Amino acid sequence: MARTERDDLGREVTLPDEVRRVVSLVPSLTEAIAATDRELLVAATDWCTHPADLDVERVRGTKNPDTRRIAELRPDLVVVNKEENREIDVRRLEQAGVPVWVTVVEDVESALTSLDRLIAVALNREAPAWLDEAHRQLDGPVPAPEKSALVCIWRDPWMVVGSRTFATDLLARVGVANVYAEHPDRYPKLELDQLRAAGADLIVLPDEPYVFTATDGPECFDADRVRLVSGRVLTWYGPSLATAVHTLRGQLGLR
Repeated sequence: MARTERDDLGREVTLPDEVRRVVSLVPSLTEAIAATDRELLVAATDWCTHPADLDVERVRGTKNPDTRRIAELRPDLVVVNKEENREIDVRRLEQAGVPVWVTVVEDVESALTSLDRLIAVALNREAPAWLDEAHRQLDGPVPAPEKSALVCIWRDPWMVVGSRTFATDLLARVGVANVYAEHPDRYPKLELDQLRAAGADLIVLPDEPYVFTATDGPECFDADRVRLVSGRVLTWYGPSLATAVHTLRGQLGLR
């Protein structure tokens, strides 16, 4: 039996009544699916590092997936993300007769909604405990900010998190206002002097996509303002959402 559902873009996707074989091309969603029903996954990208013991075939990266091999695996569904994956790869997979589910995540609310739709509608599974807890932790009004911050994601050139991003919204729900939340760009490139003069209480340095460490990044700023945080907790939308508020507040030094 086949059924037709709509993904986050409102596209019609034809799926079997019971999805049994899934390829995920999004690290966050690979972890989310594995934490919901690990047996579903038959392949993932080289960048899908969580869970650490996930033993599935690897089909290259998010931007250069091996679409021919994916089609050969005959998945019931391939899961992608509008921002992380390429439209041309979606077209190639669909031309090969492979159903593709496109997710769209721009903030915390859309992440939770997207996860709800993926798990309940596309995969036809019950909501896992971690997703229920994520809703309990993150649904509701955004608290008043306690601190301001800038979040670096790259150096040489320096790039920061700007407006209309998941990380900016998640930080707001932790009680931290991104000083570049109103910048016209989502990930603006700025000079180091501009960052130093931005007036942020905190300089947030995650360990991905650029791997900031205790010896790579903090030396460029006032040491007492620098906070090294988990990039997965700050930018991934999956099981980490269940504990993101508590974890980030601890890493940011907030009481």
